[in-house]
Amino acid sequence: MIPEFGHFALIAGLLLSIALAVLPMAGSYTARPLWMETGRPLALGVFGFILIAFICLTISFVQSDFTVKYVVQNSNSILPVFYKVTAVWGGHEGSILLWLLMQAGWAAAVALFGRQLPSELAARVLSVLGMVLIGFLLFILLTSNPFDRLIPFPPVEGTDLNPLLQDPGMIFHPPLLYMGYVGFSIAFAFAIAALLGGQLDAVWARWARPWTVVAWGCLTLGIALGSWWAYYELGWGGWWFWDPSENAALMPWLVGTALLHSLAVTEKRGLFKSWTILLAIFAFSLSLLGTFLIRSGVITSVHAFANDPLRGSFILMFLAVIIGLSLLLFALRAPAVSARSVFSFRSLETFLLGNNILLILMMAMVLTGTLYPMVADALNLGKISVGPPFFNLFFVPLTVVLCLLLGMGIHANWKDSRWDKLLSAWRLPFLAALIIALVWPLAFDHYHWGGVLGIFVGAWVFTSSIGDILVKTRNADSFVAGLKRQRPSYYGMHIAHIGVAVVVLGVVMTTVYSVEKDLRMGAGDRYTVAGYDFEFGGIRLVNGPNYRATEGILHVSKDGEPVAELLPQKRNYLSGGNTMTEAAIDAGLFRDIHVALGEPMDPTNPSGDWAVRLQYKAFMMWLWLGALMMATGGGIAVADKRYRKAKAARQVSVSGKVATA
Repeated sequence: MIPEFGHFALIAGLLLSIALAVLPMAGSYTARPLWMETGRPLALGVFGFILIAFICLTISFVQSDFTVKYVVQNSNSILPVFYKVTAVWGGHEGSILLWLLMQAGWAAAVALFGRQLPSELAARVLSVLGMVLIGFLLFILLTSNPFDRLIPFPPVEGTDLNPLLQDPGMIFHPPLLYMGYVGFSIAFAFAIAALLGGQLDAVWARWARPWTVVAWGCLTLGIALGSWWAYYELGWGGWWFWDPSENAALMPWLVGTALLHSLAVTEKRGLFKSWTILLAIFAFSLSLLGTFLIRSGVITSVHAFANDPLRGSFILMFLAVIIGLSLLLFALRAPAVSARSVFSFRSLETFLLGNNILLILMMAMVLTGTLYPMVADALNLGKISVGPPFFNLFFVPLTVVLCLLLGMGIHANWKDSRWDKLLSAWRLPFLAALIIALVWPLAFDHYHWGGVLGIFVGAWVFTSSIGDILVKTRNADSFVAGLKRQRPSYYGMHIAHIGVAVVVLGVVMTTVYSVEKDLRMGAGDRYTVAGYDFEFGGIRLVNGPNYRATEGILHVSKDGEPVAELLPQKRNYLSGGNTMTEAAIDAGLFRDIHVALGEPMDPTNPSGDWAVRLQYKAFMMWLWLGALMMATGGGIAVADKRYRKAKAARQVSVSGKVATA
């Protein structure tokens, strides 16, 4: 009965979503407060029913209910309970249910924490979210029902969860990624509600901004966790592969970053209204596009769960409806969106606009490289592969320019800035960044001019942020008093920007100064890589809860002092017979030692020589640390008190600095 109860909960959620889409919207146009107020309990009701469905599916997995088709496809009785829970979203149907849970959760959060919103705006926002929920509930009920039964002849045993997904990282990576994806629906709903009401002023931007920041922070963490998972789980030692599924998450992140900055300008100056509306529409549309790419079967990836054309067609039609109706509404309301104001090319607005254009160009490049092979294949133009060289050719120089503008814009004022003050503010950060870029590579065994440029770019963003903080505190009675004068959003902005600098430095250092060796090693063999001595101590057999593994033993030392004992594995999973590589990593703040076990050189003698990959990864942890700082900066910005206060006034001050978290 538990699966039937979950199925019923989804149907009930659909019925409530229909009411959510209709009643509050109708109330906002007929001036009926009671109808508008129904949005909050309806949103909470939808979340409650979808949560019940999710719990029912989780119970089915934990109990190994093999009468449920989805459980059979993604679990078995010997799978640890820990992974039975993560298997709930390890396949297509469960991942869509997780998406729905996140979508309903965001709507419930708006209902609970948006009580200070104007009633008409809140009603329209919740109604738009109800429409989105209808689309996904129809999708899961018509094409991807996770509660389908295998009755009357269920199998005795299930298959298995993909071994690549049997990892603790799978607990956090998909939920965070989906929270980011789905979170952009809030910005989308605010934009559509503002268009419907014609209230395209700074007030709606102030309401929408904290929700967008939270979604952006979740997506940042989700992408970083996915990159970290690929780094240690796939055994290659890489952190980004320009895989279509990776690109599907990167594109809405780029547009979401532009949206954050555009919302700041709309809030502070009442400008970029059209730009902000379009970015909100495209951020959510790109999230839906990523869903289409991963769920439709048009790509092959560990993340691509579905291969049913019906599912892909449904999502594609849903995406067309979302984009088409949104752009039509925007076109009809375009005259009301226009804003008139004057600002100099030396102003903060100009730098933010330049950065946003670069972010959109980067997104367009990723979109082109991701979709072109699929379009070419569909038009019978042949199989075309677009790999890292294409993406790096465009992405790297655009990132350099983006970071340069970021560091310059930090010191600019609204409307206009004086050249002498800008040059004075840029001088010391520029010199400090230049010295860092020229001196830092001296610590390594070779001087790489590409590395010098990359270090300069990252150091420039860092020193510019620190320089601006020092300027803001220099006239106070004390440094601490100066720090207290600034709002949390100001520090959130700088922490996020410093996080960007840390990521850039990590990317540059690990790209230029990492060392990789593929070797043949037998018991007692020793090799030196980047100053570290590796001694192969042979192999041994290890039994896991649902796998058997061949484990290599490597003793790592430096200058005669022991550093670590690394135990890479080749795992053979009992249920499906899949063989997976488990790398062993000794992680540090400035370097990682990464070891992966390949194949035995003589398959008939597994205790003999093995292929082993030894890697020295410079500053790899900085990638994850920088992403964490970026998300933390967003969280601090959201803590700003002004986002928790109702703003009745339509006019906002045009002075001051932006907090672009």
